[in-house]
Amino acid sequence: MTLLDARPSSKRAEQPYTGMAWIQGGTFRMGSDKHYPEEAPVHRVTVDGFWIDRTPVTNQDFRRFVDATGHVTVAERKPDPKDYPGALPEMLKAGSLVFSPPDYPVSLSDWSQWWAFTFGATWRRPYGPKSSIKGLDDHPVVHVAYEDAAAYAAWAGKDLPTEAEWEFAARGGLDSAAYAWGDEFTPGGRHMANIWQGAFPFQNKREDGYERTSPVTAFPPNGYGLHDMIGNVWEWTSDWYAPKHPNDASKACCIPENPRGGREADSYDPRQPQVRIPRKVLKGGSHLCAPNYCRRYRPAARHAQPVDTSSSHIGFRCVSRRGSNT
Repeated sequence: MTLLDARPSSKRAEQPYTGMAWIQGGTFRMGSDKHYPEEAPVHRVTVDGFWIDRTPVTNQDFRRFVDATGHVTVAERKPDPKDYPGALPEMLKAGSLVFSPPDYPVSLSDWSQWWAFTFGATWRRPYGPKSSIKGLDDHPVVHVAYEDAAAYAAWAGKDLPTEAEWEFAARGGLDSAAYAWGDEFTPGGRHMANIWQGAFPFQNKREDGYERTSPVTAFPPNGYGLHDMIGNVWEWTSDWYAPKHPNDASKACCIPENPRGGREADSYDPRQPQVRIPRKVLKGGSHLCAPNYCRRYRPAARHAQPVDTSSSHIGFRCVSRRGSNT
C-alpha cells in the first residue's frame, strides 16, 4: 500500500510558513470503487509537491484573520433574496446550519430532522446566539462558507487545496488503504479520528471522548504528520464538484497531472434547478459521520457543498505551492 510513484522532481522547498508539512509529489490511486458512487472510479492522478497545514485552521487562527482584516463571514450577512427564489422572507436572515439532534430515532433520509438553520449562528457563536468559543481556541473554526475560507487563505498568502492534493495528503503515504491510518477502522480498539459512535443522529456514545468538535491535535497524525484529515470537520477544497471521477487513463503517459476538478457549470444541484448556487468538494468527513450513516471518514470520500452554505461541522486548511512545479 505504498505510493505508485514518488516524483524525484518534487524537490523539498524551504518551509514558507510555520505549522506546515511538506508533501512530496507522486502518482496515486484516487477515489474508491467500494463505497459511495461519487467516489468512483479509482483512477491514477499525479500531483506535484506542496506544503499543507498540519491541522485545520483553528478558532484562534481565524480570530487573528478577522482582527486584522475586519472580514465579515457569509453567516453574518443577511442573504440576498435574488439568490434564493421562493424563500420565505422570514428565513432570509443571517445565520448558519447547526446540528440539532433529536432524542429518538428518525428517518435517515430526512436531514432536516437533525439540521436547523439557526439565526445568529456564526464562527464566534457556533451553536447559536447564546453560545461562544470560549475555551475552544484549539478547535477547528466552523460556520465558514467557501468565500470565507478563500479569503483567509489569501490573507495568509496560501491557497485552498485541490481535491487531488487533499486526498494525496490524507492518505499519508498509504495508497489504496481504506483509512488514513490503514485498513483497520479502530486498530487495537483505538479511535483514530473524531467521528460518531452510536446510532446516528439520536444516540451519541462519545466513546472517543467528544460530542462535537475536538482540539485539532487530539487524535494521532497520519503518516505525513497531519492531524484531523479524517473526522472532526469537513474541509473545503478549491475544486468544483462533479458527480463522479473521470475514468482511469489507458496509458501511463496520459495520467492527469495536478487536476483541478470539474466545471462550475456542472456543479449545480440537479435536484434544485431553481437555485443556481455552484458547489465545491468537501473532504474528510466530520464528527457526525457514523457507521450507520455517512461512512465518509475515509480519504476517498467526498461531498458536494454549495459555496454559500456554512455549518457547525465544516472547516478548512490551507496549502502553499511555493517551490513546487505547479
